[in-house]
Amino acid sequence: MQNKTDYLVIGSGIAGLSFALKVATNAKVILVTKSNEDESNTKYAQGGIAAVWNEKDSIEKHIQDTLSAGSFIGKENIVKLVVTEAKARVKELIELGTNFDKTESGNYDLAKEGGHSEHRILHYKDITGYEIERALLKQVRNNKNITIYDHHFAIDIITQHHLGKVVTSQTPDIKCFGAYILNTLTNKIETVLSKLTVMASGGAGHVYATTTNPTIATGDGIAMVYRAKGFVGDMEFVQFHPTSLYNPNEHPSFLITEAIRGFGAELKTQNGKPFMFKYDERGSLAPRDIVARAIDNELKISGAEFVYLDCRHFDRKAFIEHFPNIYNKCMSLGIDPFTKMIPVVPAQHYLCGGILVNEWAESTIQNLYAIGECACTGLHGANRLASNSLLEAAVFAHRAAENAQQKLNTIDFENNIPNWNAEGTEHPEEMILITQSLKEVQQIMSNYVGIVRSELRLKRAFDRLEILYKENEALYEETTVSQKLCELRNIICIGYLIIKHAMRRKESIGLHYMVDKSLRKK
Repeated sequence: MQNKTDYLVIGSGIAGLSFALKVATNAKVILVTKSNEDESNTKYAQGGIAAVWNEKDSIEKHIQDTLSAGSFIGKENIVKLVVTEAKARVKELIELGTNFDKTESGNYDLAKEGGHSEHRILHYKDITGYEIERALLKQVRNNKNITIYDHHFAIDIITQHHLGKVVTSQTPDIKCFGAYILNTLTNKIETVLSKLTVMASGGAGHVYATTTNPTIATGDGIAMVYRAKGFVGDMEFVQFHPTSLYNPNEHPSFLITEAIRGFGAELKTQNGKPFMFKYDERGSLAPRDIVARAIDNELKISGAEFVYLDCRHFDRKAFIEHFPNIYNKCMSLGIDPFTKMIPVVPAQHYLCGGILVNEWAESTIQNLYAIGECACTGLHGANRLASNSLLEAAVFAHRAAENAQQKLNTIDFENNIPNWNAEGTEHPEEMILITQSLKEVQQIMSNYVGIVRSELRLKRAFDRLEILYKENEALYEETTVSQKLCELRNIICIGYLIIKHAMRRKESIGLHYMVDKSLRKK
């Protein structure tokens, strides 16, 4: 079965939805999402979206904060354009129906988070991502030019490779013609041909055993593009959020937003002593890489399983008003934040690297864009500044849409694409082969390629992952395609890329911290 569309968008978070709405004014869009249409990393974003909003703040300050958080290896031109375009993109979200909290005077209630020098975070309670997703989805559902394929899993993008041509990373004119899509309700694989394809598939949190990401975050888009010989970058920079709720039986981990520390919460050891000023003059409001490493070090020194976040001094009414979701979650576990400190641990949260793109979100594969967390724009450098992720997605969705609309009428469909060939494959007899391999990958990555790394740990991770890769590729060749099998394949690919890039970078910087003394940054 083949379908044709002007634009194929893979992913239904803020990036994919924003892009779809912008281009659907005069073209047809198929939007593919592998779960429910509202399931995305966006939905779980608590903190907010950063933008210079008042006269006390400035574009220059936001640029400097972003570059500083990223250890000054971010692309300055990209940082400038994102920060400069921020307010316009946020205004668009408001016009589309997104609500942000206001003060009693009617001004936006701007929060401050780690690494920010000013209050510039627009938010809606502690469910900002959920609110943005709600507003955008409402608009998308009402747009007759957008067709949503929920419960559809993108297996691979289609290139000249599927026409029988040899394609390598050195091939200068690789083109994307669409994607093979698995309908997970019927188990049928559909061929979707598109003039332009947009990868907006989100992050890769489930490469690790502990993550704040939803279960859909398996790095699918990055893995697909890498297999198609597209370029990826900065994969070594994996951000661990310092404060996820310590609740070992809960997966994914529940996020305790950084905005709480911006509100005045303080990190403390289990004996109630503040410790962050030992590591950074900004204390609990230092950037995430510094805070996560500090917590990791304190846990190693003490042998404890968690540290505390102290909110006991907060005004009850103000706390519940600003953070109702977090308050209700804590209370459901018997933790009253006004009498007890909240136990927290770092958890994988965000991938700063991904599919390499230019300032218009164009990848190294022709007719293929990448936006949102799966893209590597150069904005984040070695560490993402809090609340810059939703902003990046909105800005690059807009820029991709502008560029794509100019190109659309110059592109024709490739009509010679064969349908998916499943000849010679069989249904797996033992799903344990898949589930066990997944656990092994997650443990390898968590134990050896986490917050703190070493050359020995990376080498050990690489060797073990290579065995799992060979086993899974053999299984993939023999087995009828399923979502779980493909997700495992993608997770192994992402793990390999993180390790490969980490081994290549010889100095400690930002989120990539090496314990080898010879590799530490002077």
